[in-house]
Amino acid sequence: MICTASTGRRSERRWRPSAPFDLALTLSPHRHGGGDPAWRSTPDGAIWRASRTPEGPGTLRVAAGGGEVLGQAWGPGADWLLETLPSLLGADDDVAGFAAMLARLTGAGDPRQARAAAFVAGLASRAAGLRIGRSLRVFEALAPAVLEQKVVGSEAWRAWRFLLRRYGEPAPGPAPEGMYVIPPPEVWRAIPSWDWHRAGAEAVRARTIGNAARHAGKLERTADASVEASAEADRLLRALPGIGVWTSAEVRQRAHGDPDAPSVGDFHIPGLVGYVLTGRKTDDDGMLELLDPFRGHRHRVVKLIELSGVRPPARGPRMAPRDYRAF
Repeated sequence: MICTASTGRRSERRWRPSAPFDLALTLSPHRHGGGDPAWRSTPDGAIWRASRTPEGPGTLRVAAGGGEVLGQAWGPGADWLLETLPSLLGADDDVAGFAAMLARLTGAGDPRQARAAAFVAGLASRAAGLRIGRSLRVFEALAPAVLEQKVVGSEAWRAWRFLLRRYGEPAPGPAPEGMYVIPPPEVWRAIPSWDWHRAGAEAVRARTIGNAARHAGKLERTADASVEASAEADRLLRALPGIGVWTSAEVRQRAHGDPDAPSVGDFHIPGLVGYVLTGRKTDDDGMLELLDPFRGHRHRVVKLIELSGVRPPARGPRMAPRDYRAF
């Protein structure tokens, strides 16, 4: 059941998920660090997101309770945010198809595949509220993904905070203090080199984002839930200098809700997948071989493995954050 209403400058929409649903788990991929200016969770359990929609900036507050979700939105982009709210929350996610795949693999003749599928099915039952949602905002997913290339999270998130606070605009409506809307692509193109330096992002990532901003319109036109749209986005993204398979996957997971876009090239994920499924760490090729029976839902399987809490034994020092501002 869906109903919408307008209350002054605030618009509202109620949506009732058809299956168990975990709001925080589903929306967590859109958060970039604990101090993300475009994201906030509040003590009442609500999640706030600031976004630049096709209609302009908007603020979305989402809360779940009593088997339904209440979305409230402000700003020029309010109606768009509420219209696309079910997609953001995974209404288009083929959870039933994934369950059918696991059942088929569990009963397959290959004992190794059957064991892996049974294990993944157990993980899925423990995270039954997980949905792969889609934001439909490609550049909004691309900019932070480029900042996160080949660096530790704290380094990327520091740059994201600096750039949004300096070049974004305050989130519309009664958003929690300190929330900002991501700058439009033309503003990213105009950021001077010294502010990229102050953000702690080196010239390569700055050029990659600036160049991608020139093609933002073409990228945004790929934003729908179809397999074909995600494939086209992958082609366009990887044609841009500085964007490879990892960045493309990170974008399509969030903007297109692609459950089959594993983050190949990630520093940690191949070893984690290998360890959880076989007891031994592996590389990208080994990870893809292990995930191949789950084709169509490989990103979802990786997500479930990450949520399992199982980790390989730590060996060696962690990668330390760098600070280009000191260079």
